[in-house]
Amino acid sequence: MESYGKILLIAMPAFFVLVLFEKFWGVWKGNDTVPVNDMISSLSSGITNVTKDVLGLSIVIISYDWLFSKFAIFQIEATWLVYVIAFFALDFAGYWTHRIAHEYNLFWNNHIIHHSSEEFNLACALRQSISSIVKIFAVFLIPAAFFGVPPQVIAIVAPLHLFAQFWYHTRHIGKMGFLEKIIVTPSHHRVHHAINPEYLDKNYGQIFIFWDRWFGTYQEEQDDIPAVYGVTRPVRTWNPIKINFMHLWLLIKDAWRTKNWADKFKIWFMPLGWRPEDVAEKYPVNKISDVYNFEKYNPFLSKGMLVWSFAQLIVLLLLLSYLFGNISTIGAPDIFYYGGFVFLTVFAYTELMDRNPNAWAWELLKSAYAFYFIFTNGDWFGLNQFLPGSLYVFAAYLVVSSLFSIWFSFKKESLQLAN
Repeated sequence: MESYGKILLIAMPAFFVLVLFEKFWGVWKGNDTVPVNDMISSLSSGITNVTKDVLGLSIVIISYDWLFSKFAIFQIEATWLVYVIAFFALDFAGYWTHRIAHEYNLFWNNHIIHHSSEEFNLACALRQSISSIVKIFAVFLIPAAFFGVPPQVIAIVAPLHLFAQFWYHTRHIGKMGFLEKIIVTPSHHRVHHAINPEYLDKNYGQIFIFWDRWFGTYQEEQDDIPAVYGVTRPVRTWNPIKINFMHLWLLIKDAWRTKNWADKFKIWFMPLGWRPEDVAEKYPVNKISDVYNFEKYNPFLSKGMLVWSFAQLIVLLLLLSYLFGNISTIGAPDIFYYGGFVFLTVFAYTELMDRNPNAWAWELLKSAYAFYFIFTNGDWFGLNQFLPGSLYVFAAYLVVSSLFSIWFSFKKESLQLAN
């Protein structure tokens, strides 16, 4: 928990700088692929994901440590070759967990957030799940455990393998020659994120593309078929917390509504998109029929609203950095209370971006939540001791944030007329 938090203190600003670089590069080249509203939503999703992971808010049914203790028939030294083997093992496991997420109803809920952006850029790489409470990834590492790859090797290689999947989420890099046959490139991953019928459910590889070639899921990007991004059932919200659970909510409603008892159980493990016939007929859902002619989600936001939303994101990143850098000092259960504030903040300002008329209420709830801990503890989880005077700045932020949220919420009609 603490060590991962320390890694993120370096990784978060690095990713943020790269996202901004892609934004400015696109503007300079006359091909801006990073709309500010989409970028804020994507970065906010990343915030919720890393907060969940650092706080350990998931259940591991089978851990790699347990597999190693039960199945290892060798005890091998952690040499450079073992690290290479571990990297390939992780990528093989990643291919299959990724593929399963796309092919079965239940597991898609853990992955929909990553595909929810109707853009394709570095920021959308950070759209990662908070709904993957139960981890099954280790099951696919049984071969690595069998041959004695030490758990400490997996612990080091896993974050490197994850971070190495960031760079290819871009439209600014074309095909890369012979590398197209070896590693996953931006071209391959553009295909994977596309909703064109020709591209759907292809290129599941995370680092190496030869898994797709071997297992029949490879598709090359075609010049005459421009990729269109998103999901075929559009999420139509900037709120990453809502996106994380909307597919699960649909499954729950369908399972409840269907009159066929077999379908109530079958729906969870059927291919992605399957719905009981009686429910699909009575409760249709919006689905894109023509990928080249649909309206992208883009509720009108004034420049002031965009600036304010971006400011909220920056403040939250600073507060999150304090949490990650002081996890052991803050301690449990306070780190979980702090995490609750992070989630409330993201929910509040993304609801405002969605032009939800009740967004101001979420903002007031967030501020009341924070002031409760300030008044009961006389500090914000040691922030004032860490940086004297910062508590007053934080309290002022909460007041200003509430006032701005109320103002923007009740200015909704005039903003829409201005559009």
